[in-house]
Amino acid sequence: MAAKHILSLEVLDVSNTKYLSIRDTSKYAKGLGTDCAELLITPPPAKGTTNKKTSIIEVKPGFDLNITACAMNLQLMSCNEIRTDIPDGVYVIKYQLSPHNKTYVEYNHLRTTGLMKMYYEKLCKLELAACEPDSTRKKLMSEMNVIRMLIDGAKSKVEYCSQPDAGIELFNFAKKKLERIVCKQCEGLNKVNR
Repeated sequence: MAAKHILSLEVLDVSNTKYLSIRDTSKYAKGLGTDCAELLITPPPAKGTTNKKTSIIEVKPGFDLNITACAMNLQLMSCNEIRTDIPDGVYVIKYQLSPHNKTYVEYNHLRTTGLMKMYYEKLCKLELAACEPDSTRKKLMSEMNVIRMLIDGAKSKVEYCSQPDAGIELFNFAKKKLERIVCKQCEGLNKVNR
């Protein structure tokens, strides 16, 4: 049996909204070349458009990268001074070696960093304690559990079931539910503070 590379990537779920972390987890065959290694990243289209623009990043086998919005051409100015948030959504990530039409691996990745940041900030505001919550807080905790399950379900649809449209639909539903909860809490605090 001829030796061949087993290409593999790990796209890490990070809490920093300014980076997309990708690591090479490939197993390279001895004696085979690793020429023209490239990472191709297609982010979700910008809001209000359907245009998807793929960025090509030259890499070396064994890479471990924290990719910025500038590297993906999502930020075009002030790259040395400012880091722009990388948006949530479905990213198509392809790693290829020469010959590119035969030696590649491709993944769909649902980035949920911004949404998870909102989720965790909401958990902080719940002020959970090591005691039985009152009925209002218990109901809110139940709603938060449903939202987390929707987020996990969205990632599953995109990354494991190869159903990116169904995944983004779940993601958007979870986001609306979370925004509604965050907004309700703000209204409640405003009434209390009057």
